Amino acid sequence: MLSHRGLLIFLLILIVFTSDLFFSFIVFSNFLSKLGLKKFYPNKLTLQSLLEINKNRIYDETVESLEKIPWCFLRKLFQINTECRNCTQLSNNDDEEDENSDPFDFDLVTADDSADNKVNPLDLIVALFLCADSFLQQEMALKMTMCQFSVPLLLPHGDNSQCSLMLWALRDIIKEWCPHDLSKSRGFVEDNIVHANIPFFTFVRLKNCSLSKSQVLNHVLSRGQQNHNIFIHGDMEGGTLKREIANGLVEVCWYLPCGKKDLDIFPGPVAFANLRGDICESLAQFNFLFQVSTATFVFLDKVEENEHKILTSLQDVKSKLFLVVNRKDNAREDMMSVQTTVKELELPNSSVKIKDSKVNVAEFSNKLCAAIKTSLPEETPTLNIVNMVGKAVELGLSVDENSSEKQKKAVEEIMVDIEGRSIPDYKKQQLPLQGDNWKRLSQLEKEECKLKCDSDPEGYKCQLQEEKQKIMEEQSKQRLSKGMESFIKTLSTSDKEKRDFFLKWMKLKFNTHSRRKLSELRNKFKEQCKKKDKNLTAALDKALMESSLGVEHYIREMGLIYEFSISGSRNTANEISCLPGLAAEMLLDGYPLELLDGEASNIPERWVTDVLTELHKKVGGKSRLLVLTVLGVQSTGKSTLLNTMFGVQFPVSSGRCTRGAYMLFLKVGEDMKHELNYEFIVLIDTEGLKSPDLAELDESYEHDNQMATFVIGLSDVTIINLAMENSTEMKDILQIAVHAFLRMRHIGKKPVCHFVHQNVSGVSAHAKTITDRKHLLEQLNEITQIAAEMEKKPSITAFTDVLDYDMDKNHWNIPGLWHGTPPMAAVNTGYSEAVADFKKNLLATVKTDQSNDVSQIPEFLEWMRSLWKAVKYENFIFSFRNTLVARAYDNLCKEFNQWEWQFRKEILSWQTEAEMEILNSDNEADIRIWSKLVNSKKSQMSEKIATEERKMKEKLTNYYKKKDQNVNLIEKYKTDFFKSVSSLAKEIKHSVNNKLDCALELKISSKKVQDIQKKYRGGVEDEVMKLLSDCKHSDKLSDEQLTQKFEKMWTEATKNVSGLKERDIAACVLNQLRGNFSNQNVNEELQNIKNLKEIGKDRFKARREHTDSYMEMFKHLIRPGDLQKFADSVIESCTRFVLDKAKTNTDYQDSFTRELLETIDEYLDKSSHKINAKFVIDLKLHMCGIASREFLKMHQKFLSDNDPRIQLQKYKNQYLTDFLDLYKERDDCQRKAKGFVQFCIKPAVEEYINRSLGINIVDEILTGCHSAEFCSRSFFQYNIQKELLQKDDFDSLVKYIRNYEIYVKDWIFQQIQEQMSKNKTLCKLKQENLKVIVDKITAALEQATKGPDGVQLPDNKESITELISKMRKNLIKDISISEEDEKTTLFQIKSTCHPFINSLKMSIEDLKEQLQEEFSKSENITETLNKLPIKPQDELFKRVFGCGKQCPFCKVPCEAGGKDHKQHHAAVHRPQGLAGFRYEDTQKLVETLCTTDVQSEHRFKNADTKGEWHPYKDYTKYYPDWLIPPDPSIEASDYWKYVLVKYNEKFAQEYKAKPADVPEAWRRITKKQALKGLKDAFNIK
Repeated sequence: MLSHRGLLIFLLILIVFTSDLFFSFIVFSNFLSKLGLKKFYPNKLTLQSLLEINKNRIYDETVESLEKIPWCFLRKLFQINTECRNCTQLSNNDDEEDENSDPFDFDLVTADDSADNKVNPLDLIVALFLCADSFLQQEMALKMTMCQFSVPLLLPHGDNSQCSLMLWALRDIIKEWCPHDLSKSRGFVEDNIVHANIPFFTFVRLKNCSLSKSQVLNHVLSRGQQNHNIFIHGDMEGGTLKREIANGLVEVCWYLPCGKKDLDIFPGPVAFANLRGDICESLAQFNFLFQVSTATFVFLDKVEENEHKILTSLQDVKSKLFLVVNRKDNAREDMMSVQTTVKELELPNSSVKIKDSKVNVAEFSNKLCAAIKTSLPEETPTLNIVNMVGKAVELGLSVDENSSEKQKKAVEEIMVDIEGRSIPDYKKQQLPLQGDNWKRLSQLEKEECKLKCDSDPEGYKCQLQEEKQKIMEEQSKQRLSKGMESFIKTLSTSDKEKRDFFLKWMKLKFNTHSRRKLSELRNKFKEQCKKKDKNLTAALDKALMESSLGVEHYIREMGLIYEFSISGSRNTANEISCLPGLAAEMLLDGYPLELLDGEASNIPERWVTDVLTELHKKVGGKSRLLVLTVLGVQSTGKSTLLNTMFGVQFPVSSGRCTRGAYMLFLKVGEDMKHELNYEFIVLIDTEGLKSPDLAELDESYEHDNQMATFVIGLSDVTIINLAMENSTEMKDILQIAVHAFLRMRHIGKKPVCHFVHQNVSGVSAHAKTITDRKHLLEQLNEITQIAAEMEKKPSITAFTDVLDYDMDKNHWNIPGLWHGTPPMAAVNTGYSEAVADFKKNLLATVKTDQSNDVSQIPEFLEWMRSLWKAVKYENFIFSFRNTLVARAYDNLCKEFNQWEWQFRKEILSWQTEAEMEILNSDNEADIRIWSKLVNSKKSQMSEKIATEERKMKEKLTNYYKKKDQNVNLIEKYKTDFFKSVSSLAKEIKHSVNNKLDCALELKISSKKVQDIQKKYRGGVEDEVMKLLSDCKHSDKLSDEQLTQKFEKMWTEATKNVSGLKERDIAACVLNQLRGNFSNQNVNEELQNIKNLKEIGKDRFKARREHTDSYMEMFKHLIRPGDLQKFADSVIESCTRFVLDKAKTNTDYQDSFTRELLETIDEYLDKSSHKINAKFVIDLKLHMCGIASREFLKMHQKFLSDNDPRIQLQKYKNQYLTDFLDLYKERDDCQRKAKGFVQFCIKPAVEEYINRSLGINIVDEILTGCHSAEFCSRSFFQYNIQKELLQKDDFDSLVKYIRNYEIYVKDWIFQQIQEQMSKNKTLCKLKQENLKVIVDKITAALEQATKGPDGVQLPDNKESITELISKMRKNLIKDISISEEDEKTTLFQIKSTCHPFINSLKMSIEDLKEQLQEEFSKSENITETLNKLPIKPQDELFKRVFGCGKQCPFCKVPCEAGGKDHKQHHAAVHRPQGLAGFRYEDTQKLVETLCTTDVQSEHRFKNADTKGEWHPYKDYTKYYPDWLIPPDPSIEASDYWKYVLVKYNEKFAQEYKAKPADVPEAWRRITKKQALKGLKDAFNIK
């Protein structure tokens, strides 16, 4: 019976217990639902989701619903805003309602409807901890301790079933303090709070307790500082609300001394735990706390029976238990219950603290404080939070980190070898790749860039390259250490959660291990800095760096394993090849990636590239980046600023010694992507610029400059953190930053810059600091001027010339970080709010200012590589070594070339029409009428060119407005291109003016010829008609008889016809030459020249008297060939020009000589030789002598072609036929129509086709398969050089180097020939033009058949003349129909108009077929090209030749776009020996490249330096218009090194010198490597 009763009681207890549990769970579930957190329970809210950049994270939205409360709390917590616990109620009008309500309405006092709109902050914290995953819990706990809030130690579960010891959540909290026993030595303790052995005091309460233990605790912990609410209590917002889920929560906080006895409450650190709810509700928690505590303070008013039992059941209470009694008036019974318990517990009086109503909380806190002090143990306690785990498990509590035991063990296995060893030794064994070899490799790369050697820089370069190769081979052969193998294996085989636990355990374990050692070293370092011993400071700085060990070192090693396995021979097929993908996943999970290894000052480029490329793939190619960095001196709060702005966890100064630069990717939420125009915000955290302690060290300033330039160059937004009060330090950082900004401006990068001045407090700080801001701007302007002078940018005089800087919008004052004295100070609310405001404004600026291109990962990587190269070379006139800039520039050049051709084409088409109009103008008109027509055409041409120039400038303006193709990077070339458009317009105008003058000269000479022909034609026609009359009056004659009479008449009629008079062409040329020198004092010498007939027949000889320069004379003595070669090349080019002119079927015109002399002047302007007037006269005389003979031949040919006798003979048969037909009165309609088409239309059609063909051929080339070769100058150079390599022909190479212009012209001509012969392209183009002109003639004929009223012309003989006249008028701009030929052909026509029109139409169709057949048979492309008035080879040459300037050292041609550019540049320079330069003493060809010399200590002397030695580094003094940066890599010039090695002997013979001493390494360069070097240099993919 009893057993049944017992069972029944047990079941009843079980039912009550489970129903309590069920009820608790319902309450908990409802609470989560109310806050919108149910979907995140349990532990589904991730840290990563909170770091996302979305509207919740940026804007302080009003809390309009309970669901927004948790996000408001988290946002403010992550901003380290101590006000975060106040956002627990809705932002409504409660206050206004209270003001309007009746204060005496007693119903209101009891009603608490508003409770539905609020939550207790403790409930909120518990709910969030239960919903957060393990890593978010850690982050929340860390941020709460920074706010000086208590954090959960024991967290109740939602269903009240159990609670957890939050060991994992607290593991990330590191604290610093200074116990009084270390205060004299100014030492401090830094430890992980869960490992620190700290006295542990617990505060609990009984059910009846009217004194707030939390409030009392806050008073205890805040004595000496402004009272701070560490624990939430009833007098706080939401503190009075009934707790729904927080009872059973145990919070903990730590008191940490600062080392100042007058400020510190306790001499050492003390931990305080606070149990929420009474002990009866949370017995398990109470038992645990009592057993682990140094002492337990129980707050009570009275003791109830069940509480009495609990208290009296405790063991060892005398020293550990304190009762804190709140004695009320008239509460004798309550005090009796307390007395009973005290007696039974045998507590001494000192363990009972009674608060009377007369004593306020502050006074009572002092008593309590004294009691705590007396309870502090004399020896350091051995218990810490980690050691509490055993007791927790024993008492049935769970521990939050049990799920990651496996990962913890994996880390411990990796760390096995570290015990008992120094960290530097451990790193050498386990992480060998980042050791001395890696550092030496970085050093070698820098040496390769700076090239500090006195002799043989090329040999030194090769030596460095060999050492680099050797190190890389050694690195690639290194075996994986046991630790690294385990690390990679664990990372590769774990899922995301396990990987996160593994990495976190690693971080915790390594930090703990290295912290102690680093702490000692830092103390030594501080001491040493006071002694100002440079060597010891440097040694300690190195030791600090080497003793640092963390996860980043393992990830760095992982990167180097990949870096060297790719470049070496190691098999990368398996686990190593997947490392970038793994690292990319980690980046997406919020882990930082080391961008720049600060210990070696190097970037593992391949690793970083492949990791980010993998990330780009993983996000589906959508990776628009906003890159943001903070720059500042060490330990001035820059990492804290980033952490506060974005809620991240970059290590701050008290952590391990981090060097270099790390990047962190923050995802942009869907709600912000469109607004911001980015997918990621990339934060770059760098080591601080050197503190004064390290500033004395060698290379410290250089290191800072490199770092600042690199990160500013990578960033879209740069924040300059000015937290120091020391103006010297501030000036240093500003100097470094301004230099970096100036360099970025030069290469087209325009970062946004904000200055953040920390530790500025006060409500009116912004207004009051206007003087400071003005002073800062003055400093910036002063520094900018100095920097601009150093960077050779004299036009920049103010900081606003470098950046868009607004004193109000780009300058931020932020209050000091701490509110009070650390370590017990909380973060200043003003600090976190100012930082949040700054972030909001910064992102708003980004939203509105989207002028620059948004770079995705591939562009970012290219920029990074180029920038790092530039940083290593310390050369920021570096644009064309930067692939992004080079590509952007090349893209613009391609577009510009297209616009230029459209401009030229438009004007050329207009010009041919204008020439036709001049040639077709009325033959009977006066010469003045023709001149007037030419002048009107010139006026029209000026307007036309101005219109086209405006169009081209508009295109250029619009191109620069684009947001793609990185146009911002080439902003500095904008002026150059605009100037090039203007000079192009000027050049075209000059050319067209010449052509129109030529057309006038041609018209005048044609008129003279036609007048003579007309005279003789008239005579012959009179004789024909006289003979006809005589024959008609005689007997009927046979055809044979008639022919005999005609022959006799013809002989008699033409016997007195004489040829055209020959002009003295040599005298004409000499006159033009004298005119060319009219403004110079050389006429006396020219007056002695009577004619040019014998001049220029012998070879031109350059002589000593051709130069006034001592250096040129000296060069002429030791090496007479230089000036001679120059003269020869000018003569060869000009002779070609003359021959080209002579091939055209026109008469000589004086404008040809003027053009020739202008061409000679252009060559002389480009020359670097110091020549005098004597040389110019002799060269021009020589050339004019050659020209006079060629132009004479041209003139004689013209006279021969237009000889009246020959012209009459051409028509003899026609006159005979006309004579016979007239005699026999036969129908001549068809014959006359055919004759008109053959003699008048056909030559005009052929001329039209020839005039159009030049433009058509250029269009065909530019759109055909060879278009790429002509798209830009650099691509043209690449193709020519590639072909030279493949041809393997020394003579071609010499011609290319020595006679570049001629080689290029020949090459272009050959390309045109090849392309025109393929698939009968030339024939097709001719036929297309034939169709166009035949259609025009047919249309003109149709139009001419009708009168002005639209009625067809009368069908009579006279109408034929009108028909032809109207046809000529309709075709005035297209073809020129010779009047003489027309009159001859239509002599004595008998046909009427209508039959003639029909015959004409048929004859035109016949002509079309005839010409089509002729075109298909004709294959002489060269002859066709030579006849064309617009020569396609010349037009293409203009497109690719550019300004024609050559490098003063190696003679490589300039490749800059346009013609009117500020600076000349070329992608690849050559060994100087290839241009014929040799050493004076040895006569050996010079093997060094000018790109090497400009970074070496070498010097040069020449005529420009007046024979004085001058350093190559300062070459811009003499050649300011040349940009010769060092080669971007040793392989860049492999092409020309290969050429020099292969043909060294032949070049020596060619230049009459000795072969160059080439470095041995050059001999190993293969043809394949040479081609690859060429591709890389010209940025060819």
